[in-house]
Formats: sequence, C-alpha cells, structure tokens
Amino acid sequence: MERNEIHIIYGDNPEQMVKKVLETLHIENEIGKDMVIGIKPNLINTRPAEQGGTTSPDLVAGIIDYLQREMFKNIIIIEGSWAGADTQKAFANCGYLELSEKYDVPLYDLKADTYREIEVKDLKLKVCEKPLNVDYLINVPVLKAHCQTRLTCALKNLKGCIPDSEKRRYHTLGLHKPIAYLNYALRPDLIIVDAIQGDLSFEEGGCPVQMNRILVGKDPVLIDSYGASLIGYGKDEIDYIGIAESIEIGSSDLDSALITEYETDLKNNTSFQHTSRAALLAEKIEAREACSACYGSLIHALQRLKDKGKFYQIDRIYIGQGFRGEEIEGTGIGSCTAGVEKNLPGCPPAAKDIYDFLLGL
Repeated sequence: MERNEIHIIYGDNPEQMVKKVLETLHIENEIGKDMVIGIKPNLINTRPAEQGGTTSPDLVAGIIDYLQREMFKNIIIIEGSWAGADTQKAFANCGYLELSEKYDVPLYDLKADTYREIEVKDLKLKVCEKPLNVDYLINVPVLKAHCQTRLTCALKNLKGCIPDSEKRRYHTLGLHKPIAYLNYALRPDLIIVDAIQGDLSFEEGGCPVQMNRILVGKDPVLIDSYGASLIGYGKDEIDYIGIAESIEIGSSDLDSALITEYETDLKNNTSFQHTSRAALLAEKIEAREACSACYGSLIHALQRLKDKGKFYQIDRIYIGQGFRGEEIEGTGIGSCTAGVEKNLPGCPPAAKDIYDFLLGL
C-alpha cells in the first residue's frame, strides 16, 4: 500500500470489516515474523465505544485475529488515557481485558512507562519508550470532533503515547504544534480509523453519530484531511494538519489521493440512531430510508452550521432513498434526492461539502 492511498469499507461489523480490508491489502507482507507489533487504540476514558469516544474492541479484535492467523505472535496493545483518567479502568470498562484474555495479547498502560526525550526542530518532546520500541506500530484512532482542536483522529491519537505531565504541557504550547511534532518523533506504520460512530462535538464521547465506516491508510496527514471533511471541516481549519504537512510528515493533497471503497452496498444501512443532540439537529430533516453514512454526514454538517450560528436559517432538508425519482421543491442531500429542486449529489457526500452547500443557499 502506498502513502497516497485511503481504503474505506462500509458496514456495522467492525471486526469483519477490518479483516476484509487487511486481507485485501496483504499487510502481512510488510511485517517480519519476529517483529513486535504494537496496537495503539484511543481509550481516552472509561466510556465504551458505543458512546463515541473510544476505539471499538471488536475492531481491534479483527486486527489481532487477522495477524494471528498470519502467524504473528508478538502483538501488544499500548495506551495511556488522558490526564486524570485511569488506563486500567479504561481497559476493563471498554472491553480490552476480555480481548487480552481471549487472544493472549498483553496490555501496557503507558502511564507506567518510562519515556525518552526527543528533540524535534525547536521542541523537546517526551515520548513513552514502549511505542518507540515496537517494530510495527498500528495507530487505531476514533474519528470524532474535539472541543479545542475541532478534529481528533490519526495525528492527535498519538498523544496517548506521552506522559501525563507532557499532555498537560501540550495545552500550554497551544496543542497544535506539539501534536504535529509528536508525529515526527513517533511514526506509525499503519493507520486504521474507527469511524463507526465518533462523537459529534467532544472527544470524551456521549453524543455518537453513526458513520458506519473504517478508514485505512499510511499517511496521517492525508487520513486526517479526509477525516476532517467527513465531520464538516476543511483541512485548513485544523491547524496541526498544516503544521504536520510543513514538516513533511505527510500530504494533505486529497485530489491526488487514491481512494478505494469496499462494501458500498452497505452504505444503505438505515438503522441510524439519534442521540439527544442529534435529535435536535434532525428537526430540520425529512428522512425516508436514509442510510447512516449519508445521514451521519448531514448531522455533522448541521452541527458545524449550528456552531457558526447559521443552523436556524436552514430550511427543511430531504434525504434518503425514499425520495428517489421524486421531483419536489426544497433542498435535497445525496444522489437519492436528485429530483429535489436544490440538490447536492454524492453517495454519501462529505459533511464539509454539505456544510458548504447549505451555507451557500
């Protein structure tokens, strides 16, 4: 797999989804049998993945099962929850103790790890030893919004690989620059993004939005640029993306990216579940058989419009397969509503495209 590739699979079974992509990409060919493979999820706190803040244990189970079937034996899970949270409780509450026991894969709490000081440009950064010492690092973030940086995905997920004191210091440094520079010091070999149901506004979870997909790639800048568009932001709105690109961690050039989709028929999953905040946003929506991939993009776009103070200016929006072939007045989102007077095509359109479209009406 090349660095300009993004692979996307749709569905609601993360274990089976990730195995299908990995089988297609044959990542086993780039890993030596004696290598230590480190899997770094996002277990920011003790909330289970269903609440939108932590990496699904089913997704990690799929990665481990695939690797063990390919006869890789040296696999570990590493994480340090956010400052003030207990990683051991996160392992327990988020399903990782059971995962560890089932697959005989050890869990390492990076809060108890030693660290190394690494100089990157004009910053000295403390990075935990365990992630630095693995031979093949798999970064498994959640795609979700963040109250300070707007987005948290591949680049920011490495913040779990630093001591708590360093996490606090990053805030005094403005977050964006040290996040970008950390990715210069610690470079994952593979990124597998849990974009099943990330949070709408806050990284700790509590307001999940179904997006029902997994993203796989090697370039964290490219992955984050794409991920930002899925939740309603342009890459230029996330400062650490530009900083990371400027120090040659990766490229944000989505126009030149090779994007491959799998199981596209599963975009038509219509089991979208509203949280309380999403339900308020949905008051603007007239949905008929709307798939969760498209509906989730619209919810994220409406939240971004609400953040900008433009939500209440939006008229009723039509979305879903139930409008296919109908010619009606109003605003339609997605290719299924091509007959609606003002329509944004796409299957599904990204939240950023929806945001720009609705803002321009």
